[in-house]
Amino acid sequence: ELQLVESGGGLVQAGGSLRLSCAASGFTFDDYAIGWFRQAPGKEREGVSCTKSSEGSTYYGDSVKGRFTISSDNAKNTVYLQMNSLKPEDTAVYHCVAGDAPCGYSSSYYPLVGQGTQVTVSS
Repeated sequence: ELQLVESGGGLVQAGGSLRLSCAASGFTFDDYAIGWFRQAPGKEREGVSCTKSSEGSTYYGDSVKGRFTISSDNAKNTVYLQMNSLKPEDTAVYHCVAGDAPCGYSSSYYPLVGQGTQVTVSS
């Protein structure tokens, strides 16, 4: 069964850090782009970050560049998103996604989607 399971969300004060994890199963991890989209109430879905090991590529949305870092552990089939210097506007549900498109495409190109994890940043 193809599956993505996120963990690591929570409540943090502005300026703090969180690390999200996305554990993948059922497919060859490093052949696919795996990344994160987020959606806050009343806002459009936003691409946060992505990595595709087979192409050696990474992607960051403009709003998170310099603050978030994506990494992967292919042995564990897990992608991590280290989020530093968090801001209230980072508050959203973060979904792990995967697909065979390159990084940086819209969310419709990544058909495998995890259940999401809530990140709340208080001011």
